Amino acid sequence: MFQAAHKLLPPIDYVSMIRSLYADRLSMLLGAYGSALAAAVAALEAQSPHLGFIAALFIVVGALRHLDMRAFEDVVLGDEDVETALCWEGRATLGGAAIALLYGVWCLISFWVVNDAFAELTAASVSVSVLVGVAGRNFAIDRLMTIQVLLIAVPLCLGLVLVGNIYYALLTLLLVPFFLSLRKIAGNARDVLLRAVHGRTKASALAGQLDAALDTMAHGLLMLDRNHLIEVANDTALVAFGIDNPGDWIGRPLYELLEHALATGALPQAAARRIEVLIDTRSSGKVLISSAPEQYFEASISSRETKSVLLFENISERIAAEERISYMARYDALTGLPNRAHFAELVEKALKGRLDTLGQGNVALMILDIDDFKHINDTLGHLTGDQLLHELGRRLPGALPKDAIAGRLGGDEFIAFYLSPEGSAGVEADAERLLASLNQAYDLPNRRLDIDVSIGLVTSPERGNDFEQLMIKADLALNAAKSGGKGRIMPFHARMDTEYQFRQQLKTDLKTAIAEGKLHLAYQPVVDPRENRIVGCEALARWNHETFGAISPATFIPIAEETGMITDLTRYVLGKATRDCHTWPGNTHVAVNISARDFGSTDVEDMVNRALEESGLPAARLEIEVTETTVIEERDAAAAALLKLCNRGVGVALDDFGTGYSSLSYLSALPFTKLKIDRSFLTDIETDEHALKLLTNVVQIGKDLDLVTTIEGVETEVQLNFVINHTRADQIQGFLYGAPMSFDAVSRLLEQQIYRQNTMPLRLVSST
Repeated sequence: MFQAAHKLLPPIDYVSMIRSLYADRLSMLLGAYGSALAAAVAALEAQSPHLGFIAALFIVVGALRHLDMRAFEDVVLGDEDVETALCWEGRATLGGAAIALLYGVWCLISFWVVNDAFAELTAASVSVSVLVGVAGRNFAIDRLMTIQVLLIAVPLCLGLVLVGNIYYALLTLLLVPFFLSLRKIAGNARDVLLRAVHGRTKASALAGQLDAALDTMAHGLLMLDRNHLIEVANDTALVAFGIDNPGDWIGRPLYELLEHALATGALPQAAARRIEVLIDTRSSGKVLISSAPEQYFEASISSRETKSVLLFENISERIAAEERISYMARYDALTGLPNRAHFAELVEKALKGRLDTLGQGNVALMILDIDDFKHINDTLGHLTGDQLLHELGRRLPGALPKDAIAGRLGGDEFIAFYLSPEGSAGVEADAERLLASLNQAYDLPNRRLDIDVSIGLVTSPERGNDFEQLMIKADLALNAAKSGGKGRIMPFHARMDTEYQFRQQLKTDLKTAIAEGKLHLAYQPVVDPRENRIVGCEALARWNHETFGAISPATFIPIAEETGMITDLTRYVLGKATRDCHTWPGNTHVAVNISARDFGSTDVEDMVNRALEESGLPAARLEIEVTETTVIEERDAAAAALLKLCNRGVGVALDDFGTGYSSLSYLSALPFTKLKIDRSFLTDIETDEHALKLLTNVVQIGKDLDLVTTIEGVETEVQLNFVINHTRADQIQGFLYGAPMSFDAVSRLLEQQIYRQNTMPLRLVSST
């Protein structure tokens, strides 16, 4: 039983075979009519009406098959349309079987009925030749081929046997192998056809895939033969050469393409030469091509054997991204001015270029800072602050001399540099004009804003200036401008550098002094004026520098806060003060100041607890003093730590009360146990009744809040008498009772206090 071809072959192969059955309509028609003519001649010679009927049937069947094949030509048969192909295979099989059966019957009648030698020879020879044609024509469909061979061969052999001649019968034995070989020949032809179909299909698919790949690939591809003729090219490759409407460049030499790109300006001469050299030397390399503004291609060129390949990658987005990144790395996003790093590069380049010229004049560097910019951010919002910075950055370059370099250092600080042909007086005049321009009102969205700007200025006629040194000097001048009243210009002076170097030296030495314990403490007594006794002492850090002598706390405490060493200093003072206090008799307490930086940078509670544990001092004998500045800057951290310390029994004092902004609110919000009233309240209390009432009321506020009140800065007997007679102050601290003194001196006083009671107000003299 034969298997269906459509189940054994891919759809496209099967459909191709069905098309081959209907490929040659004319030869089929001529074969049928030729057979009809042969049968008609044999009928005339043998005077046989049977053969005449056979001839007529050949004409009819041939005509019907011809019409069927014409009908096939009008059918649209797709490569995957197996169902339609099956239908036409059936029609071809029916037509082929009909014509084959007609040949078999012709042979049978000629041998068995007519019994004429010419008729027999004609029928046999024509039928055998038809069998050969069937093998060559219908080999594609094995089933059709087999049916036709059987319908011709079986009647032919049967006719030879029925003649009754032994030699005719033997002839059938020769014909059987012939009939079998026809099927083998057809099978071989079918295999050849299938291989051809497969090859053509694969080649077509490969060509289609290659075309699709070339058309859709993101990269451009250009392939050259040994003569540098273009063999393969896609549109992207030609776009890289500035060809908007790619024509047919296949087969044309590369030099024509390069000349076209050079003529249109799409390719620089250097890039074209580089491409030619790489191809001529059969080397590998890359060439950057810019065929249009903001359009970049990177051509990778390589050669192998006789071929050269140019692969083009569109790197426009990458170049644009790199340029954006480079811009962002060099320019400030808010103002568009050079940032600090890029500004430094520009200035250093200008300074280096100045070494190659003989021009006179000065270099000028200005650092500008907006006064009270933090207040603008806090009150108007950061958006307004950014808008102000943007407008100032826009205004700054136009207010500077020509060729000046302007930049933004960060925050609200700007910087400018230029080479001035004039002296320092001319540069200061430029700075005055700049200040006047920048201090004009700024029209921002929804508001108009007036500001003040401070400027630090440094000029130098020297040719070998160092940018970093200029920056340091201008920054020192700016600090002096802001500390001197703001909204002004301050030129750098040599003394600023001396002060700066001194300050830098102190920073280094202070770190060493704290680490090595070279600082010492002085203690200022706190006295109960009504009992004439010392109730405690405030611990104050002192520093005797090996070179500069005694350094004022007003100098080294800010340095410690600025450099972050304040916490180490506080830890040192806490540790030593608690150890010293532990040796004092009675319940004398010690007070230690805690900085705002301490609350922001460390765990104050842990630091205090550790000092108490290591010294063995009871918590009730330690007081922590904080200022209103501390409470303002680190309110949450301070409140949490102070509450825990207060719960443990540590005293908490608000120092310098009356010098801040909103002391009363802090008194009710934080766990204070003592109120230290600033010395400013003692001013004119002897002569000004209002001043005395103010002091009295402030003390009363503390008493009403159940706080111990201490008045600082009592220096005269008159002040003391007014305090005692008109206020309910609990404690006094000031030079009247004693300046800060050494540990040994205060220890001796405390020992003496135990053994004697003074009836006169206690007077202490500093031993330091």
